Amino acid sequence: MTLPALPGHPHIARHGDALQIEGQSLAALAAEHGTPLFVYSRQWMLDALAAYQRGFEGRNALICYAMKANSSLGVLRVFAEAGCGFDIVSGGELARVLAAGADPAKVIFSGVGKTRAEMRQALAAGIACFNVESEAELEVLNAVALEEGQRAAVSIRINPNVDPKTHPYISTGLKGNKFGVAHDRALAVYQHAASLPGLRVLGIDCHIGSQITEASPYLDALERVLDLVEAIENAGIALHHLDFGGGLGIDYNHDTPPAADVLWKQLLARLDARGFGDRKLVVEPGRSLVGNAGVCVTEVLYTKPGEDKNFCIVDAAMNDLPRPAMYQAFHQIVPVVARNEVGGVADATIYDVVGPVCESGDWIGRDRALAVRAGDLLAVLSAGAYCMSMASNYNTRGRAAEVLVSGERATLIRRRESIEDQLRSEQA
Repeated sequence: MTLPALPGHPHIARHGDALQIEGQSLAALAAEHGTPLFVYSRQWMLDALAAYQRGFEGRNALICYAMKANSSLGVLRVFAEAGCGFDIVSGGELARVLAAGADPAKVIFSGVGKTRAEMRQALAAGIACFNVESEAELEVLNAVALEEGQRAAVSIRINPNVDPKTHPYISTGLKGNKFGVAHDRALAVYQHAASLPGLRVLGIDCHIGSQITEASPYLDALERVLDLVEAIENAGIALHHLDFGGGLGIDYNHDTPPAADVLWKQLLARLDARGFGDRKLVVEPGRSLVGNAGVCVTEVLYTKPGEDKNFCIVDAAMNDLPRPAMYQAFHQIVPVVARNEVGGVADATIYDVVGPVCESGDWIGRDRALAVRAGDLLAVLSAGAYCMSMASNYNTRGRAAEVLVSGERATLIRRRESIEDQLRSEQA
C-alpha cells in the first residue's frame, strides 16, 4: 500500500517499506545508475512554480529562475518550457541557459564581479537587463556597451540594510555584505547612471538573502525600496520594473516559510497601497523552486562504533552535498527501504552520517537515529538546491549522476563523471 507523502515532500512517499518519488522506486533507480545519485521530481518543480504564478495572476510579472540553485540542463529545460526567465551570475550560466533553449530576452544578469568578456557575451546574446552592483561596474559596462555600439539596459541593486534573519553566509542585504549599492548612495548612483551614454536605466533591484522563512524582512525591504523609487522618479528618472529578487526558504527541518502565493499577495497589497501595483515586477526564486524537488541517494559503506560517537559512513560526501560543511545546514536523512526485524521495526542507533572525504568537516548529518547496515540506501532530502551546483572533484571524486523523474518516465540528465572526464583537460 502507498502511505502518505513525507512532510514537506508531496511527491515522495513510501510504497510498503520502499521510498518512491513520483511513483518511481529510488532503490531501483540507484541499482540502475549507482550512488551517490541525485533524483529530481519534475512535478514538484512545476507545482512550486505554480504557487508563484498564482501569486502574480493578473499582474505584469516575469519569474526568473535563479539558476545558481541548480544549473543542470535538464532542470533548466523544465523551467524554460514553462515560460520562465532566468537569473544568471556568470557567462557560463548564460551559455547553459542558451543551451537549454531559453529566451535570452528573459535573462537577468546579476553578480558583483562581471568581467568585460561576460558583459560582451551578454550584450551579444540580447539579454533583458544587467543588475549592476557597484558604481565601478556602471563605468565598465558603459564603456563596453559603447565599444559594442549598444546601450545596456540596467537595474541597480540596492542594499536596503534589512536583516533577512537567515544564516550569515546567505544574508546579502546588510551593510556588511558585498552586494549592491548602499541605500543612502542610491539616488546619486541612479543620477550618474542616467548620464552615461552607453546605459539605459530600466529598473531597480533588491535581494536581501536566502532561506528566508518569514514575510517581515520582505515587507521591510519593500518599503525601503519604494521610498527610493519615489525619490528616483521625483528626480526625473523613470523606472520601468521593480525587481525584488528571491530568497524564499523551504522546509529543511520543520521550517515554516510562507507559501509563495500567500507571500506575494501580502507584498502586492503593499504595492497597491503605495500606487505601484501596475509596475512590471521581476522576481528571481531559486531554492524555493527546486530545493525540495531533489533527493540524494547514498549507500551505507560501514557503520563504525566509537566511545563518543557512532559513525554511519556513506558514499556521498561534502563534494556532493556541500551545504552541511559550508553552512552547518540540516537535511533530513531517511532509509530508502525501511529495515524491519522480527517483531517490528529494527532498533535505531544514533549516528553521525559522514562521507569518505579526508576532512573532519565531511559530514551530512549529526546525531541521526537510524537502523542501518552496510549496503543499505539512505535518502538525503531537500537536496535539489545548492548541492549539485556546488559539487566539486575534491579527493578526485567524480560528480554524481542525476535523474529527472516525470511520472512514469525517469531520464538520466547527467551521467556519472568518470576519471577520464576529470583528467581530460590536464597533462603531466
